[in-house]
Amino acid sequence: MNPHGTVLVVAVPAATLGAASFGLASAVQHRVTKEVPPVRTLNPRMLWELVRKPMWVLSILAVLVGLSLQVVALAFGPLVLVQPLLVTSVLFGATFAALLAHRRVDVVLLLGGLACVGGLSAFLVLARPTGQSNEFSGRSIIPLALVLGLVVIAALLAARWIPGELGVVGLAVATGVFYGVTAGLMKVVAGQFRSGGVPEPFQHWSLYAVCVIGPMGFLLSQQTFQRGRLMSPALAVITTVDPLVAAAIGVNWLGEQIDSSPGIVTGEVISAVVIVGGIAVLAQRGEQLRRAAERRSGWSAESTWG
Repeated sequence: MNPHGTVLVVAVPAATLGAASFGLASAVQHRVTKEVPPVRTLNPRMLWELVRKPMWVLSILAVLVGLSLQVVALAFGPLVLVQPLLVTSVLFGATFAALLAHRRVDVVLLLGGLACVGGLSAFLVLARPTGQSNEFSGRSIIPLALVLGLVVIAALLAARWIPGELGVVGLAVATGVFYGVTAGLMKVVAGQFRSGGVPEPFQHWSLYAVCVIGPMGFLLSQQTFQRGRLMSPALAVITTVDPLVAAAIGVNWLGEQIDSSPGIVTGEVISAVVIVGGIAVLAQRGEQLRRAAERRSGWSAESTWG
């Protein structure tokens, strides 16, 4: 099978199924994190509280399945192709949230999710990502690393000092950066495994960086779900920032390429606007459903509509 056929047969389905696993896990975790007391940002005590919840433990299995599928996808496809597919976890998450709430999937939520998927598909067709390097290209990693570090610091400060949902956005941005960096490093680790077998990744720093950055991003995601009233907006921010960071790493560190001619870039911008519009629809409709549920039941606790 030629490389292009391998991407279509292996990488794309694996990334899509991985997104479904992440969507299911997010829907469950958003509900369960409301059942434990809040803690300070990046305080691991939250995980100790969550591990006592059987549903949360089951959600971790879904995360592990998603991560395994993501590794498979990254081993056979470029970052700029694989990571944007994770945006579809917003659609999967909204669907699973509806099932957990024992209600039908809302048509507007479905359309918002389809807008994300449609915009993403158009972007991928236009960008025509090429290059599947599993090694660092030799460029300095310092400039992009500094930018990402500053973004994380600013996002965490915003989460601390800005109340309400805007603060949640800060946590979601920081989570997305951690996830995107983890994905980039996982791409390298997957390539090392394919080329040298099980011992090879343990001889390089990238595996150990994944073991630190990955759990930090996961802990932040749990705190984001706990603080946010709805799942969809936070998940939308995470799954948007994640592929953007991963794509930046693919292009800047791993030598991957996307078509950058003026006409193509215009189409990519339009596709990105469609994705953002879909995310906005998800967030707005989720808020409307939350308020409607509270009016009907008189219940002012955290909603699980998102």
